[in-house]
Formats: sequence, C-alpha cells, structure tokens
Amino acid sequence: MDTLSYKTVSANKNTVTKEWLLVDADGQALGRLASEVAILLRGKHKPNYTPHVDCGDNVIIINAEKINLSGKKWDEKTYIRYTGYPGGQRSLTAKEMLKKDPRRLVEKAVKGMLPKNKLGAELFRNLKVYADAHHAHEAQQPRTINLNTDR
Repeated sequence: MDTLSYKTVSANKNTVTKEWLLVDADGQALGRLASEVAILLRGKHKPNYTPHVDCGDNVIIINAEKINLSGKKWDEKTYIRYTGYPGGQRSLTAKEMLKKDPRRLVEKAVKGMLPKNKLGAELFRNLKVYADAHHAHEAQQPRTINLNTDR
C-alpha cells in the first residue's frame, strides 16, 4: 500500500482557473446578495479552495439600483466616513447613498465581507458593479448565476 497516495493539493496563482460570473441584483436582499458574492469572489465554492490564494471568480453585478433592504433600513441604516479634518465626520443613510451612487451600496456590503488584508483588496478588484442592466464585459462571456437556485 502506498502511504503517499493521498496528497493535499494547494492551489496557487498558476493553477487557479478563473471564470466570469454575472449576478442580477434585481429584487435581492442586500446582505444575502453580498454574502453569496463574497463566497464567489473568495473561491470557497470550488473544491481546490486555498485560504491564502485568490482562487475565486470575477463577478459582475448588474441592476444595483434595484436592491432591497428590509424593515426601516432605508432610513435608519447609516454609512459613516471621516474626511480627516476636525469635525469632518460625514454620514449618509442607505436611501441617500442609493440616490447618489447605487453601486457604492453594493460595493460596501461585499467589501465588508472580504478579508481585511492585501488578499481582500486583491479579491475586491475582481468585483464589477453596475447600476443598470448594461455592462462592459460581454467579451468575457460571463456565465449567469441565479443566487436563488444555483449554489
């Protein structure tokens, strides 16, 4: 019996196969969409997942302006940022952020679910968010993912 017949295979940058996925955010709950997209970006849905390697896919999210929030979150959920100057704390509600730039609402939700290190920044670059149904990645021939049924 060969004792070394079972070896754990670690993925690296050269062996990872990335594909392009298209996710439609129309009618989706923001948090549930963001958690599923974070899994796709991270690569946790693949059998050769390796924690310290970017083995996830490139994800395109369309219809970000049609995202849903439950309850009173449109008025009560606030996004706080700081300009760096004294008294420079600024805040926006979810409704104001959707009106200003709907892409940022989805981007902030997904970014918060990625690792807070260099790998997380690299994974975040694989996300493309568009407010409407048109995107500039037809040449990549993205595969459409339905988050309600596909897994």
